[in-house]
Amino acid sequence: MTERIRLAKLIPGLAWIRGYDRSFFKYDLVAGLSVAAVALPTGIAYAPLVGVPPVYGIYASILSLVAYALFGSSRQLIVGPDAATAVLVGAALTNTAGGDTSKYVGLAATLTLMTGLICVIAGVIRLGFVANFLARPILMGFMNGVGLSIIAGQLSKLFGYSVPSTGFFRTIFYFFSKIGQTNIVTLIVGVSAFVLLMFLRRKSRRIPAPLIAVIAGIIAAAILDLGKYGVAAAGTVPAGLPPVTLPHPGFDDLEALILGSIGIAIVGFSSGMVTARSFAAKNGYDLDANQEFIGLGMANIAAGISQGFAVSGTDSRTAISDSTGGKTQMTGIIAAVVMLVALLILTAPLAYLPVAVIGAVLISAAVGLFNFPYMKYLWSVSKPDFLLAVVTSLGVITVGVLPGILVAVTLAMVQILKRSSRPPDAILGEIPGIEGYFDVAKYPEAEQLPGLVMYRIDSAILFFNADYLRTRAREITSESMPEWFILDAESIPMIDTTAVDHLDKALTELKNESITFALARPNEQVRDMIDRTGLAEKIGEDHIFRSVRSAVDAFRNRNKMAQ
Repeated sequence: MTERIRLAKLIPGLAWIRGYDRSFFKYDLVAGLSVAAVALPTGIAYAPLVGVPPVYGIYASILSLVAYALFGSSRQLIVGPDAATAVLVGAALTNTAGGDTSKYVGLAATLTLMTGLICVIAGVIRLGFVANFLARPILMGFMNGVGLSIIAGQLSKLFGYSVPSTGFFRTIFYFFSKIGQTNIVTLIVGVSAFVLLMFLRRKSRRIPAPLIAVIAGIIAAAILDLGKYGVAAAGTVPAGLPPVTLPHPGFDDLEALILGSIGIAIVGFSSGMVTARSFAAKNGYDLDANQEFIGLGMANIAAGISQGFAVSGTDSRTAISDSTGGKTQMTGIIAAVVMLVALLILTAPLAYLPVAVIGAVLISAAVGLFNFPYMKYLWSVSKPDFLLAVVTSLGVITVGVLPGILVAVTLAMVQILKRSSRPPDAILGEIPGIEGYFDVAKYPEAEQLPGLVMYRIDSAILFFNADYLRTRAREITSESMPEWFILDAESIPMIDTTAVDHLDKALTELKNESITFALARPNEQVRDMIDRTGLAEKIGEDHIFRSVRSAVDAFRNRNKMAQ
């Protein structure tokens, strides 16, 4: 029994498999078929973003679904290639392999394995909280930037010529400089596919729009012999099972891929968690963030050993799974089986697939990455967060995907430190007839007691904001010259040694001005810190109170005794 429990914790999927409700199968079957219908053409379309042949997009899609079903905690999440992750992989592999396709494919698989291992380790040591590390404005800005980058890189495919991928602005420049080389037939095919995709997606998210566009493109290419008009096709897609192998990269390659794998792990997990949490909330269950890290990690390991590239949670395929009635992770397993069968017997028609249709699928997916309502919302409620999203987008399309994210995260940390260095605080007063103490700035009717300052600071007091408390105490007391200064510590969750040092100096400064310092409502951590550092002894036990009320009562009693 103990071994079974341990195995269930290691592989959570075993629990839902043993307790699987067979009445769910008909729903999971329909959802699995629908997911596979979209995942096949999407995987093929996203492979060029990585820089690998189309079949590797299918390789990345199959085993990763099975692995996530066994190790993930979401019942609806569908993992697989997605635009943002594919762009990240492509960015991480820039200037590698020296034009050797087989080496490039091996490095992509290595990068995916490294990403998976990082995710698994992060889950095991319980780093699931990093889902909150990339704030939503950063994620939205990242998605917007990726969307612009994808559109810039795929426009030339719709027009029937190629341009070098040398950054957003240069790519746009080269695109317009070669506009005279447009192949009209290719343009008609690409634009028609794009219009069809957008029309079907607006009609219903349940419709497998990429599949319909791909089938239509294949039929048109075969019947009309589009090749003779210069319409480029995807070419032969090899049939058969993906080779399950472990790549053998050199040490220099591993060193170069470390940063990329960390970036992909953080961004892939954070964006996937947004999707997973949304559908978990909709369907009324909770997620285990650490187990999600492990699930995504195992999905990437499975993709890597089958020669695929990095995967993440996908919002479009997850939405299809949910909207078509998918109940459990069985949906992903069914989708994997369907794609495996297609890989064995249905690859021949894919050779006719026009490249322009692949470009249209990617551009339509890129359009779906933009979230203009959210950007409008940010503009209306928080200009700094809006600016953070815009800077992230600009960083992605100028300095690159991974450096752009690093710039955005750095700015976010600076913003956090700036806000934390001047935390919200309040001078408190009493409102006659109402229990409690109130911010006199917000409640004009609140009255301060003569000779007393009650001060509250709503933040942890640490090395980067410790001087703020001391400065504020000096400012407030210099204006009113009270007899007592009571610090309400209820909203101070923790302090460090730097904070203790500044509190000690503030205490000395107040004593020099004949002002009594009192501490009210310190929590266990704060009390333990001032005890161990000797600050409690300097304050005096008779000036450390369990409540602001008892501190105020002590002030009043001392005044009465003095009278």
